[in-house]
Amino acid sequence: MTERRVAVILAGGKGTRLAPYTAVFPKPLVPLGQYPVVEILVRQLVAAGFNELVFSTGYLAELIRAYFHDHPLKQKGITFSWIKESSPLGTAGPLRLIENLPDNFLVLNGDLFTTLDFDSLYRHHIASKAALTIAMHSKRVNLQLGVVKHQGRKVTGYLEKPSYNYDVSMGIYAYSKHALDYIPKGRRMDFPELVQTLRDAGERVECEMSQSRWLDIGNPDDYAAAQEEFASNPSIYLQNID
Repeated sequence: MTERRVAVILAGGKGTRLAPYTAVFPKPLVPLGQYPVVEILVRQLVAAGFNELVFSTGYLAELIRAYFHDHPLKQKGITFSWIKESSPLGTAGPLRLIENLPDNFLVLNGDLFTTLDFDSLYRHHIASKAALTIAMHSKRVNLQLGVVKHQGRKVTGYLEKPSYNYDVSMGIYAYSKHALDYIPKGRRMDFPELVQTLRDAGERVECEMSQSRWLDIGNPDDYAAAQEEFASNPSIYLQNID
């Protein structure tokens, strides 16, 4: 019997950082070459063994659903299902709307551009027995300001447009089903609040650092970089589903 693997794709945001593109279509449908970014993501998930895809939708939900209506993956046994928020529930709240989730599953933003090994993250999470595992990436951030170091009114240093490295969430998470017990039904809850709630309850929250390529399509600079990368070497990202 085929192992049941579920991935929940969060596709309900308005994508305000990518306006005016997202005035016409939702962020997961912004194009990279001839494909919307969510198509690339779905192919990667299927190649990693995920056979049930659940879309959490809100803004312009009908366009995402229409895109996948006759998707060729359905002929290969991949199932697509949908939930729609009647009001915004944040990045964790919508999970309480989904029925019949397995003991472990993935949740990820629908606008990611990455080479992350989804299978490896999933297996690591199950082996760890954590309530939640967060995929992380080291991100260099360029600050376009002069940073003043001081002690009181005395200036001790000045850095012009410095760069800093941060370990950031990739917007990709592996959940154990019991983590959902900490998400209230019908109320907005964003992911940072869930993390803190789990930690306060003594639950195990882990992270897995990834050296994979990762770009946030919702960021205009990252979107431009993703377009260039995909055009130069699409085979790294686009999994063959034939």
